[in-house]
Order: sequence, then C-alpha cells, then structure tokens
Amino acid sequence: MRLFALPLIAALSLFAAPVAAQSLNCGDADTPCTVQSGNYHMAVPDGVAPKGLVIHLHGAGAKASGLLNSGLARGALARGYAFVAPEGYHPESRFIRNWSVRARGSSFERDDAVFLREVLADVQGKTGLAGEPVLLAGFSRGGSMVWDIACHDPSFATAYAPLAGAFWDDLPETCAAPVMLYHTHGWNDRTVPLEGRSFGGGRVVQGDVWASLKILRETNGCDARQPERNSYDGELWFRHWTDCQSGKIELMLHKGGHGAPSGWAGRMLDWFEAQLS
Repeated sequence: MRLFALPLIAALSLFAAPVAAQSLNCGDADTPCTVQSGNYHMAVPDGVAPKGLVIHLHGAGAKASGLLNSGLARGALARGYAFVAPEGYHPESRFIRNWSVRARGSSFERDDAVFLREVLADVQGKTGLAGEPVLLAGFSRGGSMVWDIACHDPSFATAYAPLAGAFWDDLPETCAAPVMLYHTHGWNDRTVPLEGRSFGGGRVVQGDVWASLKILRETNGCDARQPERNSYDGELWFRHWTDCQSGKIELMLHKGGHGAPSGWAGRMLDWFEAQLS
C-alpha cells in the first residue's frame, strides 16, 4: 500500500491524469488530506494508476485513519482501487467522530452530504479519476450515512455497501432514483437491531432495516416485493432482488452481532466488480 506521502515526481507517475496544482503530500494516518469542511485519509495501489475508488465511512466514535489497515482497504488496493476514508467530525455530538445522518430530533454542525461531495471532488482531482467507478461503503453509523447518500444523492457513487446501519426515523417516503446496494447485517446485532431501537425516551429512533429495504424496493421498481431468489453459503443467508425495473438490491445476513462476517470485504468487492461487468 502506498500512501499520499510521496515526492511529487514519483506520485505523478501513478496517475492517468495528474493535477500538478494539487499537493499530494497527504493521506497517511498522521497527515490527512484537507477540504473545506474537514479531513480524509487516502491510499493508492503500488505501481499502477487506480481504476476506481472505494470510500469507507467509519462507525461512530472510530477514527478514519484506522481504516487504512482494514481488510477492505487491503482488498481494494490489491484489486487496483484507491481507498478513501473520510473523517466524520462533529465536536458537539455525543460521539465527536460521527455522521450527520438524517434523524428526527437530531442536528449537526456540518452537512456530511456536502462534505463527502467535497472529498470526492478532491480525490478525483488528485487522481484524475473523473469517470471511473465509485463504491461507497460504511459501518454502523457510517452505514446509515451510506443509506442517506444512496437515497438522497444517488449519483454520488456507482454502488453502495452499508454494513450494520440503515435509515433512522423519520424514514424517507421515497428515494431520488434507483441504485445498486449490498446491505449486510448481523442477525444478533443488539447495537443496531434489524428492527431498530430508540434513544432518549423515543426522541431519536434507529430505523427498521426491513422498512428501509421496502423503500428502496419501491424506488427500484421491485414490483414482486419478494426477492427473485434466496441463497445460502454456510452461515450466511442471502436475498437477491435482481429483477427490478432498475438497480439491484442484495441482502446478506449473518449469525453474528454488530460487525462484519468473515470474508465480508472480499464478497462485497466481488459483488461490486460484478456490477461493473
């Protein structure tokens, strides 16, 4: 893995369309890249120009820099994608590192939909990846932010992969356009249960994953409601909505709790690349 702490001449050799006006000396764990609304970390594959972007949103309270050593980062880099980890930052929130997920009774000092657009534009400027595929993934609170972006700004990414997070109440009535989405959730998740849970005497409520999927099915034109097929792989259970009018929805359930099942990154990247072909 090569981080953006490179001499300018060496760094430019990695890019299909270098932008000399941008500083490339940023991205590692100690030196984040900066945009108007915040910071992000980034790594690019060794010796080749990136063929696309994998962006991963951390969970509440976690550090974006820690994702540079994640299985998803390693998998993305090995396949030739640049890996990007934006920093959710809300100093007045219960968790300083958080995301401005749409939820009844919540307010934030930064609009992360705007921030993520700034990050995407900055990364594309540094790498020259203006039209290449983008995967937006996220865990827990970051997963909920992925659902929000997929629903309200569907052109942001080529595909979406939320893990252990969905909409919060009040749920949107509809989404802006169909998308390709791969949702993963633990059957025994007690932090973000499949049915959601409430906080502060019901003031703030995690949304129901099943209800979130229903909204997206309607947006994608999945008229049959039930999935085209179900499948199993050991302790993993899948539901596949692949015959909708537009877009695709995959649901992967596992027996665990609030986390990713073994092999999640590889499976999800396989799915992402299958959509590109």
